Parts: sequence; C-alpha cells; structure tokens
Amino acid sequence: MKTKTQLTGRVIFKGDPGYDTARKNWDPHTNKFPKVFVFAQRTRDVANAIKWARENKVPIRARSGRHSLEVNLSQVNGGIVIDVSDLKTIKLDKKNGTVVVGTGNRVGRIAKTLARQGFIAGFGDSPSVGIGGITLGGGIGPLQRTIGLISDNLLELKMVDAKGRVIRANKKCNSDLYWASRGGGGGNFGVYTQYKFKTIRAPEKATVYRITWPWDQFEEVLKAWQRWAPSVDTRLGSELNIGPKKGGNVTMTGLFLGSKTEAVRLLKPVTSVGTPKKLIKLLPYTQTVNFLLPPDPVLTQKFSNQFSSGFGRRPFPNAAIKSMREFLEKAEGNTPAGFFFLNWGGAVSRVSPKATAFFWRKAKFYVEWNSSWVKKSEAAKNIALVRNTRRKLQPFIVGSYINVPDQGIKNSGPVYYGANFPRLRRVKAKYDPENVFNNPQSIPPA
Repeated sequence: MKTKTQLTGRVIFKGDPGYDTARKNWDPHTNKFPKVFVFAQRTRDVANAIKWARENKVPIRARSGRHSLEVNLSQVNGGIVIDVSDLKTIKLDKKNGTVVVGTGNRVGRIAKTLARQGFIAGFGDSPSVGIGGITLGGGIGPLQRTIGLISDNLLELKMVDAKGRVIRANKKCNSDLYWASRGGGGGNFGVYTQYKFKTIRAPEKATVYRITWPWDQFEEVLKAWQRWAPSVDTRLGSELNIGPKKGGNVTMTGLFLGSKTEAVRLLKPVTSVGTPKKLIKLLPYTQTVNFLLPPDPVLTQKFSNQFSSGFGRRPFPNAAIKSMREFLEKAEGNTPAGFFFLNWGGAVSRVSPKATAFFWRKAKFYVEWNSSWVKKSEAAKNIALVRNTRRKLQPFIVGSYINVPDQGIKNSGPVYYGANFPRLRRVKAKYDPENVFNNPQSIPPA
C-alpha cells in the first residue's frame, strides 16, 4: 500500500505558533487564511508539498518575497502556501560571469552581495522583493536600459511541476518553459527553486541622483521628463515619482553608469525646469546600490495599496495629465500614493517582443499608480479611484505589467502578455494541463 506523502521543510499549520507572521505580506490588506505554510529548505520539500496538496485536494500558491500587490495571488483560503524564502544560496562564478541563486533571495541581497564582489545584478525599486517572482514577471528597474530586464539575464532555471517532478530549463532543454519563464509571471507553470543568471562587471564608481520639485510643478517636469527620458544615454536609468497633492512632491531618482560631470550634462533637460533641489553624486558602485535600495521592511508596512500599471508609447497629452491631476488631488495625503514612471528603451527594446514571454518592449516609458490607505473602511473608495483612473488613461497606455497586477482588469491575459498570450497558454497546457497552479489572473491551459 502506497503511503501518503508527508510535508517536509518548516511546516506551519493554521493554529500553530508563527501562523500569523507567516500570513503577513508586504501589503497589509492580505485577507486570506491558508491551511498550511511550507517553508521549503530544499527542492524536495517543494515536491512533497505539491504531492501532498494534490492528494488532499488543496489549492496551491507559491510565494517568494511576499510582495504580491493583490490579495488572492500568493495566498488562498484553506490552501497551501509553498514559500521558498529560505532558499537563499548565492554562488558567483567570476570566471564565467554567472551566478546561481535560490529563488528565496531578496533582490537587494543579491544586488549588494554581487556589488561587493564587483558585479552588477538587476533590481527594481525595493530591496525586499523576492527574486523568484520579479524574474518570472520580467523584472524592470533602473539598470534595464543597460543590462536588460532581470529575466533577460536568466540562463537556466529549476522548477517543480504539478506532479512533483524537478525540471530544468534553458535555451537547449525545455526551451519552451524557459521562454515562458521570462515574463510569463509567477504561479503559472510550477514552483521555481533556483535560477542561474549571467552577470557583468560593475564599474568602480557610478553617479546617483535625487532631484525634487514642489508638487505644483509636476506637469512641466513630467512633460520635460517624457520628452527626454526615452532617448537619453542608455547608461542612465530614471524613475519619476509624483506624490499626492496633499503632502506630496515630485522626485526624480536614478543612476548613471558614468561620471558626475556627464550625468549633470545629461540631466540638464529636466533639471532646468522649475525650481529643483539637486543631489547628484559619484559613489563607489557598492554605495550606489545602497542609495537606490534603502531599507523596505516587509512586515511593518502600515499602508494598504491598490496598484495599476501600463506602458506609454508617446508622451502623455494634456487629457492624460488632467486625469493624473484628478487622481493626485483625490488620493489620500501624506501616504505613498501617486504616479511612478520608469524610462524604457536601450537593452529592453533591443529584444524582440516574441523572443521571451515579456511582450511590452517597444514602449517609451512604464507607468504605474497606486492609492494608499490605513483604515479598512477607506479601501473600496481607494480601489475605485485607481480603477477609474485606469479607465480614463486607457487611450494613452498599452498593456499592463504582470508584477504590478490589478484584478480590476477583465480578460487580463492579452493585457499582461500581448500577442504572446496564445503561446503561453500552449506552454501551460504542456507543463500543467490540469491547471493545478492557478489564481484569479493565472494563464489558463490552451
């Protein structure tokens, strides 16, 4: 008689000590109560958890960095959460310029570890995001114009499929899964436990900058930024944040992989607008990474958020800016709410939209916006504000970024994946025909 699979790893059932901590996400509006959390210590624990879930007919969610920005994607009532955050190895091969990492590493830990050894690793705007999820969704950030998306640097992966089998994928072996894992989003094909990335030498020094303007100058700053950002030197990454009217300001942050003198010159078209306060400095590369990834604690966030995102093909016209202004006037003051823009192009756009699952390569900029609140009673109003703003901005954006999901988007597949959606459904049908890995916005099998 075949014995039933046992759960292995660090296992926390509902009612066990540590359950409440295990439930917490970066965003406090997580409202699900899973039956059990399995913190995998090795790939075998993941395989056992998947087999156990199937024998017990329990829904599965995979989790890496707890940064899921929507409530039902990395946790599920009565389900099992397979958490890979204890898989934290980092093995750098300097000679070949590659690094093998466990999918539980946070992006900041990888970027800082590699920087100390003289290498570049991609990152977004927060150090506490898990490498597991950010890679699968694409992985955007201020270095992307130089090195490409985080997923563009992925050479190989290890994944456990719906039957508990360990699969490796790269350019030569299971190449369809390798294709789908670079932008196809987490929680679709299996649970990933290890990645191998190519990496490049870091410069000795790089220039970082933070420029701030008063809120009421946001329109002229944004117009200047959108004209300038897509075509500036590809060694320059730029994020533009516009906070709520009440208590917010305009901040442009980023880095330039070059000298301060050159950075000052390149930034001129934006810094010459309005009355900016400027901080521009040349730092050793290790400190550059620290500057751009200030601490972002995972479990002490007090603000809940609703996000949405898209890609701009041309600068926002006045009609779009008017909708932005309405949003920023209504967003709750003195919260992290606002608009966030990231410049596009360079290495991201040199890859064809069909070469990997990440489709939105031809944009001029990325845009996301979020509303933030503390009181539960304010949730519905804020969620509606974000989704109404999406409706108003729809004529001016294309697509949406799977790592900044919005469950208000209906028929979300083509919105997240563009023309790659049908192929992703075929890959899904091959590796997970029974749709074991699913969530409200996952890819259905063809």
